[in-house]
Amino acid sequence: MNVKILSKLIGFLLLFLAVSQLFCLGFSIWQSESTEGIDAIEAFAISIGFALVSGLTLLALGRGAGNELLRRESVSVVGLGWVFCTVFGSLPYFLCEPRMGLANSLFESVSGFTATGATVIADVESLPRSLLLWRALTQWLGGMGILVLFVALLSSFGAGSKALFRHESSTFETEGLSPRIQWISLQLWGIYLGMSLLCFLGLRLLGMGNFDAVCHTFTTVATGGFSTYNTSIGHFDSLAIELWIIVFMVLGAINFMLYAWLVRAQWDRWRQDEASRVLLLVLACVTLMIGANLALGGEYGGWQRSFRDALFQVVAIMTTTGFSTADFDQWPAFSVMLLVVLMVVGGCAGSTSGGLKVGRFILFFKIIHFQLRTGFRPNQVLQLRLNGNSVSDRFRIDTLFLIGVAGISVLVGSVVVTLLQPQHDLRTCVSAVVATLFNIGPALGDVGPTNHYGDLYGITKIFLSFLMVLGRLEFYALLVLFVPSLWRRY
Repeated sequence: MNVKILSKLIGFLLLFLAVSQLFCLGFSIWQSESTEGIDAIEAFAISIGFALVSGLTLLALGRGAGNELLRRESVSVVGLGWVFCTVFGSLPYFLCEPRMGLANSLFESVSGFTATGATVIADVESLPRSLLLWRALTQWLGGMGILVLFVALLSSFGAGSKALFRHESSTFETEGLSPRIQWISLQLWGIYLGMSLLCFLGLRLLGMGNFDAVCHTFTTVATGGFSTYNTSIGHFDSLAIELWIIVFMVLGAINFMLYAWLVRAQWDRWRQDEASRVLLLVLACVTLMIGANLALGGEYGGWQRSFRDALFQVVAIMTTTGFSTADFDQWPAFSVMLLVVLMVVGGCAGSTSGGLKVGRFILFFKIIHFQLRTGFRPNQVLQLRLNGNSVSDRFRIDTLFLIGVAGISVLVGSVVVTLLQPQHDLRTCVSAVVATLFNIGPALGDVGPTNHYGDLYGITKIFLSFLMVLGRLEFYALLVLFVPSLWRRY
């Protein structure tokens, strides 16, 4: 393990974090925010100072490391990089009035960088505006992935660049990309910036103020879900704003590599991609089912309101954004169950959304069909294909492994949370694990869309924070840090 290059990269990461917080510091100075205790200006100044000193120290320790990043270092820097980002990103919450405790600060920071959207804050509107901007900015940075930006900005990392890109962006398509990883990373971030600008302009034209439009742009394109209001998007009560946000939540949940191919006029990639078609089909079908379920219940306010809220919540949950316009926890059991299923499925690989990804479930069901056919016809030569390409045995095993680990994580996590929170019911505990592990945000019961995670014990918040990072990095990049023997084999 090349400790020097790890130190060097994490040092650069902390310096980048300090620069990001400078924008919030500048905004705080411009707003001249001040409270009775440590004001937002001092909180961001201290946080930036810690990040700068720590970053420069790590850079000094990594002097002479070179630029050769092997695969084992790339996996380690992804896990460690997220740990350092969330810890240093929690400082503004910890220092700024109203001061949050250590567990709350860490939870909010992790929820931001992982684009989960779960919050411990009961009254979001009481926070300084610069802190609200930092919440939104962390989601925007974490949505596409800070380390993907690093691949784009820094020089070539050698053999480890492809592994770093794959673990950070969660994309399936990395074969044959090593010579162009840096260029592709820049292109993806260019697309991300362009999409963000378009979303912002639309929100401004639809009546949002500059501050709200910036914050909601950051959290929509990143499919994160933090809002500047306690009632989330429901605060605006505007069909036009909801539809505009729906468009960008869906765009954020589609594989960004497809946009890169679109720029290059390679339309065949879109025609071949099965995940995006299934995503849109599932969104349409589940919206119809939930809308009808709400309307036929006769207690929700008519067909128009039923389908309006159903469409928004289905898109918000499946894209793992977590915005809300209604308290879906009070919906009929059938509708709630469908939303829980969508929480687990999530969006497409290579997108900003969480979940296990649509493509993996497509492949999972194809594997089941494949095994059934080979069981009845063992001598028949069959080939498993996804997006028109043959699926290797290794990729098949990786998919089954990840789905299996996710299932075990939900079971173990639920047992742990029920043990830590004996006063909460099973609905609350299990849904909290699902919502954090798959980066959704709002769950059910006492942590539903109209509630928050602030009433949980500190140790529970730390555990759920671990689940958020675990799900965001799709298990392996974080779990490998706890198995040092694997570093020498990777």
